[in-house]
Amino acid sequence: MSELPLGLLLMVLVALILISGFFSGSETGLMALNKYRLRHLVRDKHPGALRAHRLLEHPDRLISLILLGNNAVNIMITLLAAIIMLRIFGELSIITSTIILTFIMVLFAEVTPKTLAALHPERFAFPATWILSPLMRIGYPVVWFFNKLTHGIFKLLRIDVSQRDSMHLSPEELRTVVIEAGSMIPLSHQEMLLSILDLEQVTVDDIMVPRGEIVGIDIEDEWQSILDQLYSAQHTRIPVYRGDINHVIGIVHLRRTIKLLTEENFSRETLLEIVPEAYFVPESTPLHTQLLNFQRAKRRIALVVDEYGDVQGLVTLEDILEEIVGEFTTDPAASIKEVHPQEDGTWLVDGTANIRELNKLLGWHLPLDGPKTLNGLILEHLETIPETGTSLKIAGYTIDIMQVSENGVKTVKFYPLADDQQATEQTDG
Repeated sequence: MSELPLGLLLMVLVALILISGFFSGSETGLMALNKYRLRHLVRDKHPGALRAHRLLEHPDRLISLILLGNNAVNIMITLLAAIIMLRIFGELSIITSTIILTFIMVLFAEVTPKTLAALHPERFAFPATWILSPLMRIGYPVVWFFNKLTHGIFKLLRIDVSQRDSMHLSPEELRTVVIEAGSMIPLSHQEMLLSILDLEQVTVDDIMVPRGEIVGIDIEDEWQSILDQLYSAQHTRIPVYRGDINHVIGIVHLRRTIKLLTEENFSRETLLEIVPEAYFVPESTPLHTQLLNFQRAKRRIALVVDEYGDVQGLVTLEDILEEIVGEFTTDPAASIKEVHPQEDGTWLVDGTANIRELNKLLGWHLPLDGPKTLNGLILEHLETIPETGTSLKIAGYTIDIMQVSENGVKTVKFYPLADDQQATEQTDG
């Protein structure tokens, strides 16, 4: 080899450095491929993805092939560089070749190709499979031998290599994937996907219409009063009960009463005949479970009961769908009838307002791990029924009690959080 022209030796050295860079970049590129995008491309029969998928089915073999090839090339580079440096620098070749070769190898055979492959894994990995796939078939006996030796070492060290990390994502990991998708998913779709993931953490008692707000028909009322309710009802389905809501007979669909209302013989007995049995659900049922239950039972409305069987509220299919797609109104304040924005930037809020709805629609951060209503939150915080004019602060929000009844808080005034912070800074100053 010492008789070959120096120019030819330099050309061979450059080629070997490029091959070493190819192996280094291929390893990084293949390992940096997005596994979920790769599976998608495989389903679309992408040629490069199919080849990469076959190679990655046995990552131990792939790594062995790349390392064997890379080390073989690096050894040849070391020998060839020593010969070239000996012919150029003579006795000083050892120190000089080490310094120069280290710089060249790190820059062109490691850092540059690996950085490019990490930034653009598909552009690097898919073309590389044209070379790695046939090399795997040719060098399989050697790869198999080294894998057996490696597995033997693992066995001696009692390392189990049969179990691979699971590719399944937890709900929180999936949430991160959706958030990190950025512009690839429209913001409205992203919010819906996140809301679907949240269904598992929310129960029906978080979104139900409270017992006191349920509009129903007491079958024991005067018949004319019942007819007036049927004529003026704002809901298509209304619970029918006897005496109080705990004695529910069923839920009537007003569409079934339209024809009967025009008949002279329409009576209580006729009404009871068209009232189907009520559908009850436990208050702790997660929303994603209840959504499926509605689908299986072919129902759209259910009464929520506690552990004693007492009715606590009412939940509808629409309520759950609004948790996914959002409210069907454009003005957040209009979406909650208990909220009244004021010109000075404050908010008058009824004590019956649902805390979760306030947080979701107004961007507030009131605690959700306790009471469901604003009245319950204030009473838990103060541990007593406050007097009108009482001020308190919860989660950074300043709240003034405006109206109080005998059994709770009726109306409060909320001050915007930003104003609270500015006031604190001015007071501190």
